[in-house]
Amino acid sequence: MLGLAAAGVAGTVRAADWPDKTITMIVPYPAGGGSDTFARPVAAAMADRFKQSIVIDNKSGAGGTVGTAVASRAPADGYTLLLGDTGLTYAPEIYAKPGFDFGRDFAPISAVARVPYVLVVNPAKLDVANLAAFIAAAKKASGSIDIGSAGLGSVTHLAIGLFEEKTGTKLNHVPYRGGAPMLQDLLAGQVAAAFVVPGAIAPHVKAGKLRALGVASRRREPLLPDVPTMDEAGLPDFRATVWFGLFAPKKTPDAILDQLHAATQAALEEEKIKAMWTEQAARVEPESRSDFARFVATDSERWSRIAKAANIKME
Repeated sequence: MLGLAAAGVAGTVRAADWPDKTITMIVPYPAGGGSDTFARPVAAAMADRFKQSIVIDNKSGAGGTVGTAVASRAPADGYTLLLGDTGLTYAPEIYAKPGFDFGRDFAPISAVARVPYVLVVNPAKLDVANLAAFIAAAKKASGSIDIGSAGLGSVTHLAIGLFEEKTGTKLNHVPYRGGAPMLQDLLAGQVAAAFVVPGAIAPHVKAGKLRALGVASRRREPLLPDVPTMDEAGLPDFRATVWFGLFAPKKTPDAILDQLHAATQAALEEEKIKAMWTEQAARVEPESRSDFARFVATDSERWSRIAKAANIKME
C-alpha cells in the first residue's frame, strides 16, 4: 500500500512539473499539407504558453496510418502528441492492419479546426440550379454523373456514400490522388461535381466557373454567404466536414490532458489564429475534453458505418 501511495505521489509530481522538456507533435502527413496549416500555429502558441518547444514531426505514409501508429506506441507522458483528423478515426475499417485503434489507443484533447465541405458542380458540365435539381438529375441519370473525390477512402469519398444513402441516388465515383488534381478536372469539366472545402472553390464560384449547391454544416459559410446549408437546400442533417484535433496516448494523466486542453483552447482564442482560420473557412468553438471525445466517437461511428456499407478497403 505504501508503494502504491508513493507511486501516486510521484505521478502527481510529474504532472505538476510537466512540461520540463521539448514536446513532439506528430503530424502523420507530409509537411506543407492541410494538417500543417493548423498544427504549426497552434503548436507555436502552445509553446509560448508552456515555455517549452513543441516540435512538429511529419511522419507520413499509408494515408496517415504510419505516423498515427507511431504516436499510439509513444509513452503516455504528455511529450508525444498527435494532430489527428477525420480520416484516421475510421482507418481500422478500411485498412487491414492500420497498427492502431483510434478509440482504444488515444485520449482526445481538443478540436483544432473543422472545415465543412461544399457540394459544387461545373455548370458547363451539369447545368442544375440547386440541390433539388441535382438530386433529380442524379436519380434520372442512375449512376452516370461523374463525381470526383480526393482519393479512395478519403472523407470526400465517404461523403459521396453518405449523400447517396440519404438521397437514394447513385453517382459515378471518380477518385483522384488528392484534392488539387480533382479540382483541376472539375474546373475542366472532366467530372461534373465534387465535395470541396470552401477556401478552394470560393473564387471559382464567384467567377461563375463553379456553382455551389449546399454547405454540409449547420451554418452558412462566410466565404460563400449566398450558398444555403444542406438543411436549407432541402437535405436535412447532412454533415460532412474534415476536422483536425489534438490527441495523446490513452493513459496520459488527466492533469496533463487538462493542461494541454487549456493551452489549445487559449491558442484558438488568439486573434492572429482566428484570422488564419477564417481564411481557411475553419471553425472551432470552445468545448470540454468530454465534449470533443463524444464528437470524435460519434463521427467515427458514422463514417466507419459508411465505409463498411460501401466496402471500402485499402491496401
